[in-house]
Amino acid sequence: MIRQYELVERVKSYDPNADEEALNRAYVFSMKAHGDQARANGDPYFSHPLEVANILSGMRLDTASIITGLLHDTVEDTKTTLKEVEGLFGSEVARLVNGVTKLSKLELQSDRTKYAENFRKLVLATSNDIRVLLVKLADRLHNMQTLHFINDPQKRQRIARETLEIYAPLAERMGIQWIKERLEDLSFAELFADTRQSILERLGSFQQKDNDIISRISTQLQEALKKQGIEATVTGREKTPYSIWRKMQTRNVSFDQLSDIMAFRIVVDDVPQCYQALGIMHNVFFMVPGRFKDYISTPKPNGYQSLHTGIIGPEQQRIEIQIRTQKMHDVAEHGVAAHWEYKQGAAKQDGRQYRWLRELLDILENASDPEEFLEHTKLEMFQDQVFCFTPKGDLFALPKGATSIDFAYAIHSDIGNHCARAKVNGSLVPLRTQLQNGDVVEIITSRTQTPSPAWERIVVTGKARSCIRRYIRMQNYGQLLEAGKLSFQKFLKNESIDINQHGAYEGLYKKFKFNNMDDFFLAFGENKINHKDIIDYLKETHTQILSSKLNLEQTQPFVVDHDKSERKPEKILDKSGPISGLVPGMAFHFAGCCHPLPGDKIVGIVRTGRGVTIHTKECENLTQFHDQLDRWLDVSWNTHGPNQGSTGRLNVMMLNKPGALGTLATTIGKTEANINNLKIKKRSDDFFELLIDLEVKSLDHLMNIIASLKALPMVSLVERVKN
Repeated sequence: MIRQYELVERVKSYDPNADEEALNRAYVFSMKAHGDQARANGDPYFSHPLEVANILSGMRLDTASIITGLLHDTVEDTKTTLKEVEGLFGSEVARLVNGVTKLSKLELQSDRTKYAENFRKLVLATSNDIRVLLVKLADRLHNMQTLHFINDPQKRQRIARETLEIYAPLAERMGIQWIKERLEDLSFAELFADTRQSILERLGSFQQKDNDIISRISTQLQEALKKQGIEATVTGREKTPYSIWRKMQTRNVSFDQLSDIMAFRIVVDDVPQCYQALGIMHNVFFMVPGRFKDYISTPKPNGYQSLHTGIIGPEQQRIEIQIRTQKMHDVAEHGVAAHWEYKQGAAKQDGRQYRWLRELLDILENASDPEEFLEHTKLEMFQDQVFCFTPKGDLFALPKGATSIDFAYAIHSDIGNHCARAKVNGSLVPLRTQLQNGDVVEIITSRTQTPSPAWERIVVTGKARSCIRRYIRMQNYGQLLEAGKLSFQKFLKNESIDINQHGAYEGLYKKFKFNNMDDFFLAFGENKINHKDIIDYLKETHTQILSSKLNLEQTQPFVVDHDKSERKPEKILDKSGPISGLVPGMAFHFAGCCHPLPGDKIVGIVRTGRGVTIHTKECENLTQFHDQLDRWLDVSWNTHGPNQGSTGRLNVMMLNKPGALGTLATTIGKTEANINNLKIKKRSDDFFELLIDLEVKSLDHLMNIIASLKALPMVSLVERVKN
């Protein structure tokens, strides 16, 4: 455990202006606050914040960050208040401690939704001051170093998985390579201990076979450069067990088939020497095609710069080489922590200056829930990148496989929502075209263009997918709300409930903990409210409920049956057809283009030799009859006529997984509808797209079916097909 004076001296070694008195006060305050608290391994609890501060000092952070490391658990785990921290150490430290405390309260939840919510809060806190994330990474690193002292294996696995899936990728996005690699290795050791041990044994036998090969290759590379007048520092190392395992997984090869388990770094004085060194390497040794990447002219979003190449190097070994300046190396190892703002102790650093963080905030704004946010964010963090330009030269980094639509959303969500066409390198291309490194992309927008549900299967970035889903959700909101209202009205009618008394509606949504009646109607339409609970509540609040039989007896006409000497309801029969406004006996049929249903506004079109065709008034095919007004008939639905069933057509997009189609059919059956026809329009590994013809009673009936289907977790889209 580092001592008090050692910590202060370490900070002052890189920041002579550090507030020594404040550091000493924070050390003593934290030690007294934690008192006799102990960690799982029996060590004094104070050893943890002290080690966190030590890690932060190794990252050369400012005084406020070091003090935050010392105090980050005091508000949560001791009697210390945030107001007390602010009084002793100032508002900046209090704000940072508060940000870390909020995150800590959400950690280590077994429920996955809470796990996703934790990450959402992490991004929100980081957006205000990125130092919150730096302290959190140091906190997580030390917790992982002592993870083996936790007795519960499930808890250890949960912490390790969260570290591997969230904190290690975030460390990479921050550019802090050494923390990323350490977190990965510690998580790997917990989650796949046997696999890691096997790789370590293979590396051990490789070293035993030729334990001096890395130093020999380093020397030969350095001599090759020196002959051409380049003085450089060359270092080499074996790749980490986790990175080797990832390569084995992605390439689907065994350890013996891997040929590039060594990596070498060449550090030179300036940028021109970087390119000179690259030319020397390619001239002296054989270059491996497809392995060259220039991150100097096009840096990664986290600021990382370096030249990468693969060669068949000395002793016929296939190796990877990184070429950079010393300044680039500092950024590569320490990321944002290497930036001068923190060395100067800038207090107003805004994390939103980093594009990747802005993209996470965009996803946060568009996602409907924490789970969706986590899903889309993983898309952002786990993919390799291509670099593309706007015609004006602005650079955008996108995941491999990104399309023109992804590029449009990367520029701005509004441009993505109205993306109509795209030009890549001056030529018009389909929107689904995958972009390549160096492409110049021009997006052509149209105000009439809106996102298609099919776009969600094309895009690969989390931001694009979340924006598309949000737009579709907003488009469907009105439809879902209306369906919910109609469904609730039908429920009231079936139960003969009079709910018009004062305050009943307000009481309903408050009883079921909704913000307003619209939220209540949406939930009702999605079958999220138990009907019996509504009836019980209304009875408790003395809402007038009439029995169905009594209501029918009071309102239906009756006749006397002289044989039985009792009264019976008389069936009201209407022998007219379902359409009013037609001449008796006139032939008619329903248009197959728009599938009109009782409840739609309709119009009749007289067709020679075919009688009358009934269309919805919104049908696009009516445009061909605009100049033939003599063919138009003013018709409407006969509400008293017989209902023989009509055809409603739906377009459904749903997950491709076992049992999905069965659940869909069962749900439709429960709504008393019948499937007349079903066609699979498209099928992929992830999704079905279906066209379904249903026999339904009315538009209300179809809307209830749509609401029921949208409530299914495997259904991502349901829409009525009108044309």
